Amino acid sequence: MVRQRVRIRFCKQGDLRLVGHRDLVRSMERLFRRAGLRLGMSEGFHPKPRMSFPSALAVGIEGLDEVMELELAESCTADALNERLARHALPGLRFASIEVLPPGEKKARIRSTSYRIVVPPERCAETTSRAGEFWSTTQWVVRRDEKRAAVDCRSDLEELTLQDGLLSMRLRNREGGAGPRDVLAALALSDLEEQGMHLTRTHVELQG
Repeated sequence: MVRQRVRIRFCKQGDLRLVGHRDLVRSMERLFRRAGLRLGMSEGFHPKPRMSFPSALAVGIEGLDEVMELELAESCTADALNERLARHALPGLRFASIEVLPPGEKKARIRSTSYRIVVPPERCAETTSRAGEFWSTTQWVVRRDEKRAAVDCRSDLEELTLQDGLLSMRLRNREGGAGPRDVLAALALSDLEEQGMHLTRTHVELQG
């Protein structure tokens, strides 16, 4: 049986950012079937496609550099795969790169993720000041809701800049670590999404 592992980087934009991760996975499965590609399946009574997303994207956030890996039950070149998928892609979904992985290649592991969001001009000065306070401390704990533990944003944040009204950040990846919305809360910017701005994940950096 042919088993070919593939790593795909894709963009999730527009209204597609409002689709949850589970619905995205189901849409991807249907997309591959429409493209006439045979997916590798798990074993057992309820086989599922061997498809994984190392870092699921939260609802409402655009992704310009998302990563997924899957197993095909047929041989296909990266160019041929890209052509077949692009033909059936949903609005807002674009495949940026496709890589056929060599046998034995380890599964993708995330090292860091980068995000950006627009900050209104009248709030840039306050945000710059608060970011300065943020960097001057060794700990900045954000209290989440009752279902999730508080998190130290300062220890997870590797980069934070505000230039020309665009706030950019890079967060190291760890289980239970801070996310972009935690950083917005630390900067008193949690209301930006309610005002019509939205977060965009610009880069997913892999380990190795």
